[in-house]
Amino acid sequence: MSVEMKLKQVSALRGAVWVRQGFQAFALRPVAMSALLATFLFGVVLLMILPIVGPLFVLGSLPIVSLVFMLATQVALRGIAPSPALFAAPFKQGRAQTLAFVKLGGLYIVGTIAIMLLSHWVDGGRFAQLQGMMQPGGNATQEEVNALLQDPALQTGLFVRFGLAGLLSVPFWHAPALVHWAGQGAAKSLFFSTVAVWRNRGAFAVYGLTCAGAVMALGVACTLLLALIGQPELGVFIIMPAGLLAATVFYATLFFTFFDSFEPSIPPTVPEA
Repeated sequence: MSVEMKLKQVSALRGAVWVRQGFQAFALRPVAMSALLATFLFGVVLLMILPIVGPLFVLGSLPIVSLVFMLATQVALRGIAPSPALFAAPFKQGRAQTLAFVKLGGLYIVGTIAIMLLSHWVDGGRFAQLQGMMQPGGNATQEEVNALLQDPALQTGLFVRFGLAGLLSVPFWHAPALVHWAGQGAAKSLFFSTVAVWRNRGAFAVYGLTCAGAVMALGVACTLLLALIGQPELGVFIIMPAGLLAATVFYATLFFTFFDSFEPSIPPTVPEA
C-alpha cells in the first residue's frame, strides 16, 4: 500500500541528530544489524566472481540495499531483530514497484559507469594504475606510489570521481524509499529525492560533516587502543570490525534522513523481519 508523502524542511542542526539516531538504532540490535550488512557483503564476494554480470548486479543492487536498511531500522525501533529476509521485502509491493526498483538499479549502473569513464579520461588511467600498484603482489616501490599520488592528473581525476559520485547519490538518496512507501515511479522518485535533499541541504551538509567526524574519531580511538596495548600488528583485526560498525551505523541513519524529509499521510506498516 502506498501513501502520500509531504515534503518537510528541517534545521541544519538536524543533520547531527540523524547520526546520533543512527547510533541509537544500531545499539538496539547491533548483532542483527551488523549481520545484515555482513550478509550483503558475503553476497557481493560471491557475485564478484562472475565476470561483468556480477559487478553490474552489485552496482544495481545498491539502491535496494539502502531501502533494506531503512526497513531494518524501522523493525529495530519496534524492538524486533531484523533478518536477511528483509532483502525480499521491497519486491513484495507489486509488479509496478518491482519494475521501478529495476529501473533505479539500471540508472544507477549507467550513472556509475559514466562517472568511471569520465574520471578515467580525466586522469589518463592513473587511478587504475594506482589500484594495480596497491594490489597484493604489486612490484611498485613506495617512491613510485608516492610520485603517482602527487600527480596533479590523478588528484583532478579523484576530485571528479568523488564529486560526481556525491552528486549521483542525491537523486538516489530517497528514491527507493519513495518507491516503496509512496508508490512513486522511478522518474518521480528521483525528482522528489533531489528536491528533498536540496531543500534540506543545510542538514545534509551537517550530516556529512558529522559522519566524517565520527569516522575520524573511530579511527583515532582504534589507533590509541593499539598504542595502549602495544600491538600495532593487531590493527587488521580491529579495523575490519570498526569499518563494519561504521558502515552499519551509516545505513541506519538513512531511515531518519528520509522520515525527517518526508511526512507520510499515514504511518508506514512494519515489514516482517
